[in-house]
Amino acid sequence: MTSTSTPPGLARFNTLEERAAFTALHEACASTAWAKRLLAARPYATREDLYAASDAAMAELTAADLDEAMAGHPPIGRPEPGDPTSAREQRGMAGASDALKAEMLELNLAYQERFGHVFLICATGRTGEQMRDAVRERIGNTPEREREIVRTELGKINRIRLARLVEED
Repeated sequence: MTSTSTPPGLARFNTLEERAAFTALHEACASTAWAKRLLAARPYATREDLYAASDAAMAELTAADLDEAMAGHPPIGRPEPGDPTSAREQRGMAGASDALKAEMLELNLAYQERFGHVFLICATGRTGEQMRDAVRERIGNTPEREREIVRTELGKINRIRLARLVEED
């Protein structure tokens, strides 16, 4: 269904060999279920169709699927060495003071102790202070409330990563 109205980057994604497309999706989100749902719905006519499929797949993820997706994200303030995606997304912490970095480490550990997973936030465009304030605010949430916030934040991250995946050359 690749037509002249399909943007070139999206057309390229639509025609990727299945394994290559799965790998690209899995790099965007570590949830196998999410990646398989998006893969099964190819081809996409528009980027909006892809984003809508992503949102629908995110809404259907089980607790185990969410755990798998979160496992693919390093703690805020500690991007994976050699991973340009996590470094780019966490740029707001790059210039943070040593005191703020130390505070984020403490908050990350307290959050992980409380909820059993990393603090997850769509960090793109946020300052270190904004991320610190968010973890301070969210650490008081119930586990159920926090799980839904995490689902929303993952959805935002996935949209940003999908946009990069299908951007034009």
